[in-house]
Amino acid sequence: MKRIIVTGGCGFIGSNFIRFFLQQEPNLKIVNVDSLTYAGNLENLKDLETNPRLTFARLDITQLDALEPLFREPLDSVIHFAAESHVDRSILDSGPFIRTNVQGTQILLDLAKKASVRKFVHVSTDEVYGSLGASGFFTETTPLAPNSPYSASKAASDMLVRSYFHTFGFPGVITRCSNNYGPYQFPEKIIPLFISNLLEDLQVPVYGDGLQIRDWIHVTDHCSGVYAAWKSGIAGEVYNFGGRCELTNMELTTTLLRLLDKPKSLIKYVQDRLGHDRRYAIDCAKAETELGWKPIVSFETGIADTIRWYQENWEWVSRVRSGAYREYYQQQYGSRL
Repeated sequence: MKRIIVTGGCGFIGSNFIRFFLQQEPNLKIVNVDSLTYAGNLENLKDLETNPRLTFARLDITQLDALEPLFREPLDSVIHFAAESHVDRSILDSGPFIRTNVQGTQILLDLAKKASVRKFVHVSTDEVYGSLGASGFFTETTPLAPNSPYSASKAASDMLVRSYFHTFGFPGVITRCSNNYGPYQFPEKIIPLFISNLLEDLQVPVYGDGLQIRDWIHVTDHCSGVYAAWKSGIAGEVYNFGGRCELTNMELTTTLLRLLDKPKSLIKYVQDRLGHDRRYAIDCAKAETELGWKPIVSFETGIADTIRWYQENWEWVSRVRSGAYREYYQQQYGSRL
């Protein structure tokens, strides 16, 4: 049975991907490597904890000696989600972003190269392209122009993957995706933060004038894109995934207010983020043409399902907010975080 490593599998996108991947590949085993930082939640995969095809290794991808034994056994692929990803946190302290996103990726590349893996899928972000004007779209050939410490660290990791392909013929594939939403998203990001606040009649903070534009994609569509890149992506290539759903932050906010039947008085305008990119929008034609992928979850359906998930999983939200979710590892493995 083939064996792959998924890094960051206890995070929002990683946990959704593991669930998706196990359904798609019944004859494959996954080793989930996650260091369980604040955004890594073992409870995200609680329903799969007895699945014999999924094992968990609590490891930091910046620790070469600890990781190396996982690469000694036969290994088909690495799918690399693990990253520090919150822009605001990167503005306060860029150090963890450089360590995890750059150094961690370099260590994984060296181990995967030595293990002669068949495929290394590096999951990146559209933020590496910088900010768009009022027109146009990001394509795979758009020059990289990151504007935050977070996006700069991801651009650096992308360039490492590219360099390993060109230098060593390494089977690296890079994917870049627009803003994700869906179940299990850590409630520091705008959609789960706003939903959870509004459910408790708390104000929601809107940066600046609220006219920043983002392209929204449901996490299951992103997962299917990464899966397609793993199945048939060509080494050395980049594939963009987007939802073809551009919304200003204010449009997003008023949509959530409407769906939750909350008043506009709960909007609180706050000082804009430093270096805030104005617009992101993805041209995903290459992925559609070469991978046979396309987004299928409409925003109307996806956001309604997402709201319902948070309403039905309020205990999960409460445990994340209180920090109680961090006790789950101790309960399962007898060790403190």
